[in-house]
Amino acid sequence: MPVTAITSLAAGFALSASLIVAIGAQNAFVLRQGLAREHAGAVALFCAAADALLMTAGVLGMGQAIAAMPGLATAMAAIGAVFLAGYGLRALLRAWRPGALHAGAAAPHRSRTQVLAQAAAFTLLNPHVYLDTVLLVGSVGAQQPAGALRAAFLFGTCAASFAWFFGLAYGARLLAPWFERPAAWRVLDALIGVTMWALAAWLFRSALA
Repeated sequence: MPVTAITSLAAGFALSASLIVAIGAQNAFVLRQGLAREHAGAVALFCAAADALLMTAGVLGMGQAIAAMPGLATAMAAIGAVFLAGYGLRALLRAWRPGALHAGAAAPHRSRTQVLAQAAAFTLLNPHVYLDTVLLVGSVGAQQPAGALRAAFLFGTCAASFAWFFGLAYGARLLAPWFERPAAWRVLDALIGVTMWALAAWLFRSALA
């Protein structure tokens, strides 16, 4: 089946969503701010924009590297497939022994600068964010032909990030009781694992091609 802008956008959205939607300090912080209604929009915007900038740098940087070293495409596609398969396995293991997300009580009201500084720490001091956005998304995005298809893939990754963080911040009061149940995370992590493995298979096929 030929690759179209829609399929590239969908692949980007699915990959980004699979990486973002997991129990973690950043998501717990965004959820807490949404529950407290304390600069929730600013926090969501910061987290999504940071992801978008890092993913853009990854896709553009990997594209330039592959243009200069054509033989790198196959190697990076294979590495990306391995990473995806590993993340998928981790998600399935989490589904086997699920945790729970407890947002807890919010702290006293703080300034926007204080809250954004904490959001920056949760986002940028996590080494996995660079692995996910720059290396992993970059390696997959570099497999897309330059031009409209690569732009569509990148748009899909950024759209997933904005949709998740704003949905989490403003839907926190509805989502919090559901996310506190381990069974809910079991279903979610199982879906993430299957999605990651499907993307790994797709990327591995690209490497062989």
